[in-house]
Amino acid sequence: MSAILQATDLAVVYDGFRAVDGVSFAVAPGESFGIVGESGSGKSTILRAICGLAPASEGSIVVGGAAGRLKPGSRAFRRKVQMVFQDPYGSLHPRQTIDRILAEPLAIHGVKDAEARITRALDEVGLGTGFRFRYPHQLSGGQRQRIAIARALILEPEILLLDEPTSALDASVQAEVLNLLEELRIRRHLTFVMVSHDLAVVTHMCGRLMVMRNGKTVEILPSVSLTRGDIRSDYTRELMAASLGFRRTDAPPVPG
Repeated sequence: MSAILQATDLAVVYDGFRAVDGVSFAVAPGESFGIVGESGSGKSTILRAICGLAPASEGSIVVGGAAGRLKPGSRAFRRKVQMVFQDPYGSLHPRQTIDRILAEPLAIHGVKDAEARITRALDEVGLGTGFRFRYPHQLSGGQRQRIAIARALILEPEILLLDEPTSALDASVQAEVLNLLEELRIRRHLTFVMVSHDLAVVTHMCGRLMVMRNGKTVEILPSVSLTRGDIRSDYTRELMAASLGFRRTDAPPVPG
């Protein structure tokens, strides 16, 4: 099966700084692919390069697979690829109602059944039509991220780019949003590319993942290899150890 998304020797350079440096990967239709690494490793820049928000200085990004190459930023591209950003409050217009936020992409693309799509989108993310005429500041963080997901899905894309979609949420809400995303991926046969610094989240959500450091690929491996500890790179082992958090080995002395 041909890849629906493929990056080859991708580089993104800002004023001589190589934020992404020669990265290559391919994602199959219906796959959930993760990109992990420490802050500044180039993870989010890759997503921005895919959707045309960051310039690809070298290499190529091909989206579309057998259906043909799509130009990033084109109308056809936007119908096929959508992105959910890290900050649900910052990505929603504060002076627009939820109804207008969801209706805008439909109007831009000339979609006729806007009413039905808005209702269906809200239902799919677990929010009723009672949320249509609220403003983002009237919603909780989890509800705002659900609206961001609904907006991304309303054009019925095939590929969803997820940039740390739960990092701004409380732990209990994170689980709800992740479960929602997985249900939607299966139901809609979506392809995910998910960026996260949290190895536990990516291992749970993705079948394969790419580990990055300083803009370069460290290794690409199945998530099951990560859980089994079948890792080639020392850096990936360090990331795993860091993801486990602080562990006290010796009890501190009790003051006398």
